[in-house]
Amino acid sequence: MPRKRLVVVNITLQGPEWDFDEKVTFAGRDFRLIRVGTTGDLDAAEKLVWQWSLKADAVAVTGVREAQASGVFKGDPLEVRQVLETTARVPVRDGSMLADVLQEWAIRRVQAEMPGYFNNARTVVLSGKNYERTIRVLREFTANIDFVDPALRTDVPIALNTNPVVAKAAEVGMWTWRLTPGFFKDHSQGPVEWVSDKLAHRAARDADIIVGSYAELMHFGLEDLAGKTVVTNAVSDGRLAELTSRGVDLIIDATPRPFRFMVVTAMLEAMAAAINTEERELTTDDLLELIQAAELEPRLLRPNGDKRKSRFAFVIHPLSAQYFNNVEAIGALSRVPGMGDVVEKAMAYIPPFIYSHVTGIESPTGAEAEGWLISVGGTPKEMLAHSPEFTYSRLLEAADLARKLGAQVMGLGAFTKVVGDAGVTVAKRAPLPVTTGNSYSASGALWAAHAALRKLGIARVDDHGIIHGKAMVVGATGAIGSVCARLLALVTDELWLVSPETAKLLAIKKDIESENPRAVLHVTARPGDALAEMDLIVTATSAAGNKVLDIMKVKPGCVITDVARPLDMSAEDVAKRPDVLVIESGEIELPGDVHMGNIGLPAGVAYACLAETVVLALEGRYETFTVGRNIEWPKVKEIYQLGLKHGMKLATISGVGGVFTDDDFARVREAALAARATASSDANAT
Repeated sequence: MPRKRLVVVNITLQGPEWDFDEKVTFAGRDFRLIRVGTTGDLDAAEKLVWQWSLKADAVAVTGVREAQASGVFKGDPLEVRQVLETTARVPVRDGSMLADVLQEWAIRRVQAEMPGYFNNARTVVLSGKNYERTIRVLREFTANIDFVDPALRTDVPIALNTNPVVAKAAEVGMWTWRLTPGFFKDHSQGPVEWVSDKLAHRAARDADIIVGSYAELMHFGLEDLAGKTVVTNAVSDGRLAELTSRGVDLIIDATPRPFRFMVVTAMLEAMAAAINTEERELTTDDLLELIQAAELEPRLLRPNGDKRKSRFAFVIHPLSAQYFNNVEAIGALSRVPGMGDVVEKAMAYIPPFIYSHVTGIESPTGAEAEGWLISVGGTPKEMLAHSPEFTYSRLLEAADLARKLGAQVMGLGAFTKVVGDAGVTVAKRAPLPVTTGNSYSASGALWAAHAALRKLGIARVDDHGIIHGKAMVVGATGAIGSVCARLLALVTDELWLVSPETAKLLAIKKDIESENPRAVLHVTARPGDALAEMDLIVTATSAAGNKVLDIMKVKPGCVITDVARPLDMSAEDVAKRPDVLVIESGEIELPGDVHMGNIGLPAGVAYACLAETVVLALEGRYETFTVGRNIEWPKVKEIYQLGLKHGMKLATISGVGGVFTDDDFARVREAALAARATASSDANAT
């Protein structure tokens, strides 16, 4: 005997525009599914539940909060639930049990498919009551969760640790509310809701994730959802079109769509109850059986293409006391006689602060990234004057700020990656992954050097990129220097490795020779007489201003690539040799229409250490990639290839005086050839 067709009715306080009466087969059973909207009329809903309970097998009651959000219902959701449950003679489901399963599944699915997607994500929850499981799961990945609901905003401490700009304001504004007795809270929601709404709107503008129903999204007035992820339920074709038009990146719809028409989670849960009502109360196992039998799963909708937007932070600092002159108040004080050193020392103690918001980075793959340049106040001189722990503490404060901003990976710039153990301790203690950028700095150094040699056109570089000449790496035992040595050993005829660390120098020479280099290797503690024979010199000493070579002994037409930060070559030394090209390598043009504060480079151009952080963000590799003084050769090659994948280009080559133009290259070439001609003439005369 065939089974009867089960009847399940969805009584909703929303409007009737989605009403349906359909017959379907689902999970091996035949159903008649009916939806009736009452537009906020609770009396009508109560009568309908009673009427249908006489002939239906289960009832789903929904739309209370959505009706509230759209303004058609102003009652108490708890009272609605109690009234409708006592009225019904059959199982009444609100979908909360199934929603818990599907919401958690949806979040974990995204995190599994795109590792790190929710890490530190700035999240605003429009309706905490319906998304408890979502919030609970998101807290495993991020502490940056804010709430529109005043009760949640004031009673959940985590809400005050989200946006660092508004956190202090929220803390000051809400502390008295926490001390208020419950009776007075119930009768003073107006002011609290106003303050909460203002804070929530401000947080939502910068949010990465918005959690709430479609009606709440529209009521909340989020006119610009571009680039955000929305966690919601029951996304119809019309709603999908609207969210698409607003530029939403990803819609996580926790409601499966097994039919051509839209049903809510409560309807699916009521269907499960109808199947099992004769045997026992609905259980989680019943729901799991239904999910598997009907192959239900939450929907991940990418209305504007398959892309992701990642977030990074990068730590910068003033390279010398001269940088303080660019800040009006501080500059005026530092110019007072005797105050320069005082200002420099005092600035080393200031808390980290946001120097610039970086936007507009977009890879050819469609991936996007935004970030923040976070400044600490210590100059290299001050960092060296303190113990490493002093700088570590500043960097960990910067990392905490980066976490609150939503960054998923943080880079260390300039001298911050040199102090102490070169990022190892900071990476261990920081609340997010850390990289020094040295892998990309190494490849970027020779990328720029190679381009400069070709453009200058004096040393011979063949069609395969082989430099037929002599090269030198000063600081060859350092992090970047050792990798530069390995790279140059593959593309030059002869290579000199220079470092006062003689034991390390011999070890590196042996390692490189075991890799079958093309070049003949030489080691020396100082540049010495060999300096005059070099076509290419790379300086990578991090000598903090100490003189590392005598530029007057360098051959005319030599290219010196200064990858040290602070620079090894002073502007005064460079000016002495107009016949030598001194470049600051590691400058990378970021992809997209990049907007970033001035860091002393052309617009859209970044140092390679910053570019490495950006590449990791674009690739979704939120990991500690490069730390310590020993750079891994495979990572140097990997980050170079990833950079090419994401549209990184060698920027316009620049030196201590700024960007080199074609005229600059022609002028250096002319001066070098003239100097060589003069030297040759003098030698012949002798």
